[in-house]
Amino acid sequence: MKWTKNYIVPFWDDQYKTINYFKRPFNGVDELKMWREDGYQHAEEYFTGYMCPHGETHPDWTDDIVDSITQKYDLNDVGVCYYRMETGVILPIHSDHYKIYRDRFNCSLSQVKRVLVFLEDWKSGHYFELDGIPIVNWKAGDYYQWTGATKHMASNIGVDDRYTLQLTGWCKK
Repeated sequence: MKWTKNYIVPFWDDQYKTINYFKRPFNGVDELKMWREDGYQHAEEYFTGYMCPHGETHPDWTDDIVDSITQKYDLNDVGVCYYRMETGVILPIHSDHYKIYRDRFNCSLSQVKRVLVFLEDWKSGHYFELDGIPIVNWKAGDYYQWTGATKHMASNIGVDDRYTLQLTGWCKK
């Protein structure tokens, strides 16, 4: 298995709902081409959610989550991105390339770790899949860690926004 599941006891409030999110196009040209060939005909804006990336103002408890998880996985140079997936947004199967991150911190793809923290309990229509394993019914505080190019997908066909926190770091191991 290329991933692990863990849990952090939720201590956060809902500040993540009021931070400034930005819509950015999905930057994987090869993936977009593949998705089109696979039959996904959605407008491009439905292939990604809204992000509040590293460097923006984040909730005041963000560092507490980062510190807890960083210690567990011995992560270096952790980047933080809050992610809001609205109704109708899909992110078909893909692998992240982390090109800018790898160039900036001079690390290999096999050293990069992604941690996805669910900020709320699962709601109907929310979906996540990691390395071919469907994941639903999560609880706030559940988080998943994977390495490098592990394939994953997500969608929101429910009526409530889906909020997650993404951490990206690298390990010397």
